[in-house]
Amino acid sequence: MLPLGFAGRAVAGWGRSLAGADADEVAAGTAARNAEQLFAVLGRLKGGAMKLGQALSVYDAMVPPEFADAYHDALATLQTAGPPMPAREAHRMLAEQLGSSWRERFRDFDDEPVASASLGQVHRGVWHDGRAVAVKVQYPGADVALDADLRQLQRFAGLFGSLLPGLDARALIRELRARMLEEVDYRAEADHQRAFAAARTPALHVPAVVASAPKVLVSEWLDGVALGRLIGVPAVDDAEQAARDAHAHTIVETMFSSPAAVGLLHADPHPGNFLVLDDGRLAMIDFGAVARLPDGIPHVLARMLRLTADGDRGPLSELLVAEGFLAPDAPDADVLRWVGALADPLRGPEFHFTREWMARQGARVANPNNRAFQGTGRALNLPPEHALVLRVLSGWMAILAQLDCTVAARGIVERHLPGFASAG
Repeated sequence: MLPLGFAGRAVAGWGRSLAGADADEVAAGTAARNAEQLFAVLGRLKGGAMKLGQALSVYDAMVPPEFADAYHDALATLQTAGPPMPAREAHRMLAEQLGSSWRERFRDFDDEPVASASLGQVHRGVWHDGRAVAVKVQYPGADVALDADLRQLQRFAGLFGSLLPGLDARALIRELRARMLEEVDYRAEADHQRAFAAARTPALHVPAVVASAPKVLVSEWLDGVALGRLIGVPAVDDAEQAARDAHAHTIVETMFSSPAAVGLLHADPHPGNFLVLDDGRLAMIDFGAVARLPDGIPHVLARMLRLTADGDRGPLSELLVAEGFLAPDAPDADVLRWVGALADPLRGPEFHFTREWMARQGARVANPNNRAFQGTGRALNLPPEHALVLRVLSGWMAILAQLDCTVAARGIVERHLPGFASAG
């Protein structure tokens, strides 16, 4: 019903335009009502609501000021955790997953959860060998609720298709559903975590896996502060800014190096998934969502990044058409004019990510009245096999902008993406 509701409001808007109403006012009113209904539907979701709220929050810097308050209110609703799982339910899940003698595996287990995740909650405990551990316990029925929510999200395909006719929205949502359903298997998450731990660097810590089962994951406990606490809070001095820049560098390097190093890309761009540890190091957590890239980041994406950074319009358009990103009957499409500035971080030795810069890009890219959007945005497609990688790149770009940090991004990309270096 949501796509039909959108279509009805769009037709009503066109009618008012024909009657002489201001086109910008009609477009703004229609967009606001569509957003209102979209968030109302998202707010009724159960298993996926918090995860969707987290995913949307990374784009905070791209929201036009006039919609910021409503956007923040909607996200607050989406990210509000429900009541904690009662201790008896947590004990039942632990017995089901770790065996009836599960208490013998712990010296201590705190019944009060310390955090809520999208699919479960986290408890603090002490393992039988004395190690402090974090115990993630999945909510009973979370897998069923998530599947139902994702099926409902498939109804949004018509809405996305109306906004971006060139987008294969149904294929994109199928890809999203497949990836998110993988997250309900904590054994797979444990395997991902072990792979990243084996390739960790001095600048990045990955907690050790202590034990795992389909719906329970026990990991090394980490003391630190979520990176999200730094968002919107200016650095107090040069030393703190230098530390923030170093953490941002580690994130970017991990994002571009891990596909070649371990065949995986951490695919949940959210500042809560990184912790600044008490000893000053950065730690990465929550490995449920990954992109499997056994051959590293696809060569075609590396070439696209380089051609965009260099402003090489002709070869870029040819590549986009050849790889299915751009309709072949869109000769007037000007991708560089529409999204070229998003390659700004790769044009010099260093780049300063700011909210103001990201807001300018969002105001242009997301404006359906923009001439570049009308001539280019509607002609672009996002092949599903590349959707997750591009979502991670754009998501972290938005987060870095909120952190107000400087990163030598081009050098990182040149070191870890051979296709970027050879495309010039």
